[in-house]
Amino acid sequence: MREYVVLHRVTFDETNLVGNVYFAHYLHWQGHCREAFLADHAPGVLSEVRRGELALATVSCSMEYFSECYALDEVEIAMTLRRKRGSRVEMDYEFRRDGSLVARGAQVVSCLRRTPSGVSPVQIPDELSRALSAFEKETVS
Repeated sequence: MREYVVLHRVTFDETNLVGNVYFAHYLHWQGHCREAFLADHAPGVLSEVRRGELALATVSCSMEYFSECYALDEVEIAMTLRRKRGSRVEMDYEFRRDGSLVARGAQVVSCLRRTPSGVSPVQIPDELSRALSAFEKETVS
């Protein structure tokens, strides 16, 4: 299984008074990883988002925390595809520091088209579907 990986160096403003990373930043980093993936593997989809023709709306997300991270730690954020279904993409994330798992997350995104009467769900764009397929988790039979 291939993972899409981005590296992030934790900044002081991402920590709380105790000195560890504030929990919500991990969710924020999921978005950074997803956006970097679009830039690297689905630039046409990114162009549609920029033009306001397509929206990728997060409909659910979750996090589990196993260990704390601190300012100036380098965190590896690895994204894999769990499933594509209709208009929805389900992704899993692992957050690692020095090769050790510090957190795990998940995110469901819905693909929506903007129309004069609002937004409506649409099939996952072909370019995005093809790009994500390379990072799909293997299913165990």
